[in-house]
Amino acid sequence: MTATPLARSAGSGRPAPPVRLVHIGLGNFFRAHQAWYTQRAPDGAEWGIAAFSGHDRSTLARRLTAQEGLYTLVTRAPDADRFEVVSAVARSHTATDDDAWSGYFGSPALAAVTVTVTEAGYLWADGGGLDVADPAVGADIETLRRDITARAVTAPGRLAAGFAARRQADAGPMALVPCDNLQHNGAIAARVVLDLAALVDPDLASWIAESVSIVTTVVDRITPRTEPGDLLTVARATGSVDRCPVVTEPFHEWVLSGTFPAGRPHWEGAGATFVDDVTPFEHRKLWLLNGAHSLLAYAGSARGHATVAEAVDDEVCRRWLDQWWSEAAPHVGQSADGVEEYRTALLERFANRRIRHRLDQIAADGSQKLPMRILPVLGAERSAGRVPEGALRVLAAWISHLRGGGAPVVDVRAGEFVELARGPLPDAVRHVLGALDPSLAGDEPAVAVVVSQCAEFEHLQDG
Repeated sequence: MTATPLARSAGSGRPAPPVRLVHIGLGNFFRAHQAWYTQRAPDGAEWGIAAFSGHDRSTLARRLTAQEGLYTLVTRAPDADRFEVVSAVARSHTATDDDAWSGYFGSPALAAVTVTVTEAGYLWADGGGLDVADPAVGADIETLRRDITARAVTAPGRLAAGFAARRQADAGPMALVPCDNLQHNGAIAARVVLDLAALVDPDLASWIAESVSIVTTVVDRITPRTEPGDLLTVARATGSVDRCPVVTEPFHEWVLSGTFPAGRPHWEGAGATFVDDVTPFEHRKLWLLNGAHSLLAYAGSARGHATVAEAVDDEVCRRWLDQWWSEAAPHVGQSADGVEEYRTALLERFANRRIRHRLDQIAADGSQKLPMRILPVLGAERSAGRVPEGALRVLAAWISHLRGGGAPVVDVRAGEFVELARGPLPDAVRHVLGALDPSLAGDEPAVAVVVSQCAEFEHLQDG
């Protein structure tokens, strides 16, 4: 059987829908999640997405353009793969396609912009607000002061430029929908965009505050990187040549809170949930799932494991995982039965060996992730007078990782934290914890536990 190229003109998928949504962050998660929900919405044929890559080095936009926006979603269940052509991406663009970006924002047909740029992409400063000391932020501010719709590089800058184009076109209100694993991601996205806009043009900041509705979300679907063998799997199963398939798990969740003044797809028809307050869902996801991922990424890789499934099959890692969950569960804000059910479902998801969710991928950017995934539970436990070994073990495993144990260090603040982690272990622990959260450096009981746990991880490496 000869495989044929995946393209609408070749009879694949459905016709390209009209563009009414724009997205930044053209990657696997977006295509397994927001695009999939839009595809599955009852009115999905009326809602096309113009998706832009997060940076100008991406080749994915060009590959998707060659396939007329189509790609295969491979849902990898424990028993078998299921294949589905997703047609929701009507157009794909590189980050440098400024005319297209401004053009979409200037159209009254555009209803919302969604964002998946990872935690680091929001350029949130340690003290709160936009990190104006970041060189890329400074360059965007200067660029946009000269031409408010010029090409910006950062996500806040690109959004500000897009909203400026919308204001100039008098195209009406719209929604901003961040979809990254950040607690209160709507508030964070709004703050960094407004901070940047205020530094460029205070009137633009006022317009954004009045005309852009901010939607807060919780997203969940494990989506590992596509491996070369996945392309062959798709070709054999479907008869189509797909250069950019996406592999994902069967589970999916999308919780949203906010208004859409220009309309939206009927995402709830595809399983999305709309609520008044996403906070309990945020806590459950960030602490129980993402916190567990961080624990397994650092502690599991220290024990020689490469994937989540391998790590969760390790009795020691499972014991550490249960301890962390038991500490976090009382603080989630949902019923005990509901949390227990979620934990059971997580174990089933983690144990799916057909999903190769690599620990080195999860380990990236710990300095950005741990403050949201671990520190809130640690703080609540310490306020209650307890010394939570599960939460502290995640920090110990991360510090061991910074000192050369387990997965390689890939972090936007790698230079700073790797240097802090050098030297005698007690000093390294205090320095790293202090940089992560100043209150931790003087918390003697917590520091003592982390030093002891770090020593255990380093013994693993020596062994």
